[in-house]
Amino acid sequence: MSRARGPGAGPGRGWLLRLVIAFAFAQGAVSMARPAVSYRALALGADETAVGVIAGVYALLPLFAAVPLGRRTDHGRCAPLLPLGVVLISGGCALSGVVSSLPAMAAWSGVMGLGHLCFVIGAQSIVARQSSAAEQDRNFGHFTIGASLGQLGGPIAAGALISGGSGALGRTSSLALLVSAGVCAVALTSLWRIEHRRTPGAGPGAHKAAAKVPVTRILGARGVPAGIFISMAVLSSTDILTAYLPVVGEHRGIAPATVGLLLSLRAAATIACRLVMTPMLRLLGRTALLSTSCLLAGLLCAGMVLPVPVPVLAVMLAALGFCLGAGQPLSMTTVVQAAPAEARSTALALRLTGNRLGQAAAPAAAGLIAGTAGAAAPFALLGALLLVAAGLGLRGGRATRASSVPPEPTPVRERDQADGASLADRSRS
Repeated sequence: MSRARGPGAGPGRGWLLRLVIAFAFAQGAVSMARPAVSYRALALGADETAVGVIAGVYALLPLFAAVPLGRRTDHGRCAPLLPLGVVLISGGCALSGVVSSLPAMAAWSGVMGLGHLCFVIGAQSIVARQSSAAEQDRNFGHFTIGASLGQLGGPIAAGALISGGSGALGRTSSLALLVSAGVCAVALTSLWRIEHRRTPGAGPGAHKAAAKVPVTRILGARGVPAGIFISMAVLSSTDILTAYLPVVGEHRGIAPATVGLLLSLRAAATIACRLVMTPMLRLLGRTALLSTSCLLAGLLCAGMVLPVPVPVLAVMLAALGFCLGAGQPLSMTTVVQAAPAEARSTALALRLTGNRLGQAAAPAAAGLIAGTAGAAAPFALLGALLLVAAGLGLRGGRATRASSVPPEPTPVRERDQADGASLADRSRS
């Protein structure tokens, strides 16, 4: 059986491997920096609410920049966004590690988030352009393995560096942020020959086509809103888990190194999910896989509120990571296939806008809840969010199946009468 290739796709899949490697280093730096930012903020005197605000600012700049970047990518090249994203991530990490005030940390955390957005929009658009419809689930799944690899190694490195200073959180968290800047810079070594010269949407005519697709039409396409919300719920869960598990660990007496291992265990389970996603899709189908994984993840997130022992917490996080692994790649494919072909990058940018909106609002809400109801209370919010996502995924799947039912055939007698009338009309003319 021959393999289908998308229009403009070059021979082989070396570009995808290089993209996965670059994404692993960029995401690893971010995953290393996020808990380090939380620990450094705690060392500077921040409370739970301030940690939530700083985590939310990470998403603030990307919230306003996503759609313009997507519009630009729809009618231009995607690859230039990748090194720009690496430079911004590295700069945000390094400067977060040297400043000594909470507002400055929040600002550079926003720069880090903007860099991550640039990288992700460029990378996702390349995958969408250079993959056929039959390859998108697989290629997006492999692409997100890069993110999971970064999420696997980043927290372990951060925990080891932060724990190496005998409780001196200010100094060791600053070191972790500086190291994360260097890790991100390594991604530049893989950013060569990723985007093919001739890809759909890269010509001047595509600019005119993309400009004619309003945002309301993209959001009105069946499957796009549900895909955006599911992606937002899954990413917000991962983000708050990364930002607040260190806070929970401080309250429960869990060492930073152990917290890093727990976060990496969650990422390893996510990688396992994405490696077996193709057989799971064959077995369950996209709708059942999306809704079931969100439902189980919601229940597990709600269970994180309980003061369970560390071994039980590790099992819960492994199961949670596996359940969260399906949401991101499947929501990418859902949005890409539902959106107009000439505005796929904009649709992916709208999905990322939803992600950043969740990353801005959810940590702030989590900070308020944590300040009043305890450090573990935000996980109850995540549980509710994922349960809503499960319902939307199930409803969206039913709507899609209903819309795919073919219309009833016209009875033979009525069809013959209509054909006869049409023939008479033509003979009269």
